Amino acid sequence: MAQPTFEPQDAAYAQRVRDSFALQGAMGTIGASLGAIAPGTVEILLDWAPGLTQQHGFLHAGMVATALDSACGYAGFTLMPAGAGVLTIEFKVNLLAPARGQRFRMVGQVVKPGRTITVTEGRAYASDAGHEKLIATLGATLMTITGRDDVKN
Repeated sequence: MAQPTFEPQDAAYAQRVRDSFALQGAMGTIGASLGAIAPGTVEILLDWAPGLTQQHGFLHAGMVATALDSACGYAGFTLMPAGAGVLTIEFKVNLLAPARGQRFRMVGQVVKPGRTITVTEGRAYASDAGHEKLIATLGATLMTITGRDDVKN
């Protein structure tokens, strides 16, 4: 299925994503970085690290969900107006396989943008020895926040 094409409301959407991502303590703590940014799509990259694992050495499901939530949030954020903020209002994660790999790629994509509510989907992939495997999906609903000084980027 082809990804829909979206027009951003703000030409500086990619820089706004980068600036906001830099403020995220959680993403910095787990060592995540931004990958591709396009209208309605954002990629977050994460390397395996011992401090991010569960008892079997797999990347912990909480880390997968956290990075997927951010990828989906920023995917929605790319289509929001300048000065708006984004907050997740719900998400559901499906863990499809153990998060075994050396590198992880989380891709968030907008399904349906809206003035106030945006629906997104995310996919997490584990990479090891050049092979990429789908390990989780996430469906998230986002809210566009305007007019609040404490939620503006």
